[in-house]
Parts: sequence; structure tokens; C-alpha cells
Amino acid sequence: MGKPSHLVEFEHMVLGRHQLSSTTRRHQEGRMERSAYIMLSRIEVQGPMSIGQLSDAFQLDVSTVNRQTAHAMRAGLLERIPDPEGGMARKFRLTGEGERKLREERELHVQDLDRVFEDWSADDVENFARYLQRFNTSVERITGQPWPRS
Repeated sequence: MGKPSHLVEFEHMVLGRHQLSSTTRRHQEGRMERSAYIMLSRIEVQGPMSIGQLSDAFQLDVSTVNRQTAHAMRAGLLERIPDPEGGMARKFRLTGEGERKLREERELHVQDLDRVFEDWSADDVENFARYLQRFNTSVERITGQPWPRS
């Protein structure tokens, strides 16, 4: 295959096709779409965000973010609030229902991962997590799009 980065590219591509929760429970009632899960996770960590901030954070067109936030509001996961810092733009924050559904969805993801890591040692899982974080923060440094971490 060549350089080690060729191996990483291949495994990264394969990883991108694995979506345990969405494939094993795709049609279950009440499951959150991947884009909603990611958006709500970002708002949970960063706090209330405007359409513009969400658009910048995800490098998506404002119209796409408008559709996603409108869907999440109709589902009762997000609500619009005045900017807590006094700005003109309204911001989105998680509702109590949004927080609950996000916790439930995250727990399902963790359960799926626990099945994957069933025969891994705790040290292997921790090392894998550290390497993933290192990889992600390197990508974020290059793209200038850091993901806030708590």
C-alpha cells in the first residue's frame, strides 16, 4: 500500500461507512438523524448558537442549517432564544426534551461501541480514544474548525 498514510486513508474511508447505530436501528421509531445528533452535541458543548455560528461551525450553507434547525424545533429538540450576550441574532438552545433525547441517543451509541470493544482491553480502548482525539485535533488545526471539548 505504500506510506503509512495510505493505510490510514483506507481505514478512515472504511470507518466512514460504519455507522453502527444508524445501520442497526435505522428504522426504529424515535431515533435521531446523524446530522441532528451532531448539531445538538455541538450546541450542548458550546452553548446557544445562532444560524450563522452553526453554519460556520459545520461549513454548511445557511439554508441547510435553517432546514436542520427547523426540523429540530418541530421535533421539540431545540428552541429559539434571545442572544444571552445581548446580540441581535436569536440563538438555538436545547430544550429539556432535546437534552433527554441526546442523552438517550448517546447512550445507544456507547452501547454499540461497547459491543465493538467487547474483546479489547481497557488500555487498548483508551489508547484508541487518545489517537482519535489527536487525529481530530490535527484535522481541526489544519481546517481552522476546532470542536469544543468539555
